[in-house]
Amino acid sequence: MISMGCRLNIAESEKLRQNLAASNIGGDNLIIVNSCAVTNEAVRQTRQAIRRAKKDNPDKNIIVTGCAAQVDPAMFAAMPETSAVVGNVDKYDPANFKLGLHSNRPDIRVSDIMRITETAPHMVSAFADRSRAFVEIQNGCDHRCTFCIIPFGRGNSRSVPAGMVVEQVQALVDKGFQEVVLTGVDVTSYGPDLPGEPTLGMLIERILKHVPQLKRLRLSSLDGIEIDDRMFDLITGEERLMPHIHLSLQSGDNMILKRMKRRHSREQAIGLVQRLKSKRPEIAIGADIIAGFPTEDDAMFANSLSIIEQCDIVHGHIFSYSPKQGTPAARMPQLDSNVIRQRAKILRQAIAGRAHGWRQALIGSRQNVLAEMSGDTGYAENFARVTFDAAATRGNIVPVEITGIQDKQLIGRVAA
Repeated sequence: MISMGCRLNIAESEKLRQNLAASNIGGDNLIIVNSCAVTNEAVRQTRQAIRRAKKDNPDKNIIVTGCAAQVDPAMFAAMPETSAVVGNVDKYDPANFKLGLHSNRPDIRVSDIMRITETAPHMVSAFADRSRAFVEIQNGCDHRCTFCIIPFGRGNSRSVPAGMVVEQVQALVDKGFQEVVLTGVDVTSYGPDLPGEPTLGMLIERILKHVPQLKRLRLSSLDGIEIDDRMFDLITGEERLMPHIHLSLQSGDNMILKRMKRRHSREQAIGLVQRLKSKRPEIAIGADIIAGFPTEDDAMFANSLSIIEQCDIVHGHIFSYSPKQGTPAARMPQLDSNVIRQRAKILRQAIAGRAHGWRQALIGSRQNVLAEMSGDTGYAENFARVTFDAAATRGNIVPVEITGIQDKQLIGRVAA
């Protein structure tokens, strides 16, 4: 299994692996590539992974699934390395991974994802062989940002019933997981399609109440405009909800945000972070920012650069804009690729500088670190990566006294 892209793909790849194993499909003869379509670079990397997998394993069949396969199945079917292409919904039927008689072209098994309206049990899943478990609570997206192709790869928003989520979290805790990550395409849109229209905050309250043994709950990327008062109080007041949020900002300029069809303003984003930090100062802020969106001039870019400081962003994902065929932004006036790359570089440098200062401020503190597979490294509650001086069992939470910084990581010694 080769999983590209986001945490949701990681969770779904594990569930897919479990489903196929239970159906005795695949074994040593099959390689599945779970693709990503978020950027042109992600698609390029997916194609590269397919070629590399076939080169390294010439006798195995390659089946491509995931968002890129859903959006453009013909492109992957045309690759000589590919044996079949399976859509994002179709991948949950193990029968779609049974290869028929070989012909001159691969099978394409891709349904119309926009017709999917119901949530199936397969949408709850976990990733094994890691210290953290990922639980998919939602899939799809009802918004149509002008740069984004993902709704056409994932379909409309569908939520997992709260009871099923709680049951899965409890099962993971029973297996020894101490941290669970709630993931989805647009997790803050959780609930309106379910009876009673529960919110993400209500789901979190239910998890924390009914799974008291769960020590750490973490959230994937959030749309700040959908953080209501209930959610705000949980983020700032619930110790088991980790002090780390990742915001889907995309830009720091109001005109660009409008052209992206985002629903928040620059001022709303800055105000949200100020309110969060005033109630829980240790919260670490992450954000997605796109460099070089069509029509972005120097002043607009300067607003994106300055929001890194104003929102105290220390965990940044910077994307160089590239036009996705079928999106409105692809038809807008495009910037020169050299300008885009330079702006992305400047944004990354700005975040790196702010992150370094943040790490320096953590020297002398005690951080609770969830040990990774290596046994001497892991992530603190604020998502700082930490290396420490003694081996620990994967998945255990270790108190570490922070003594310094090395290679963009905190270093420390296990506290007595």
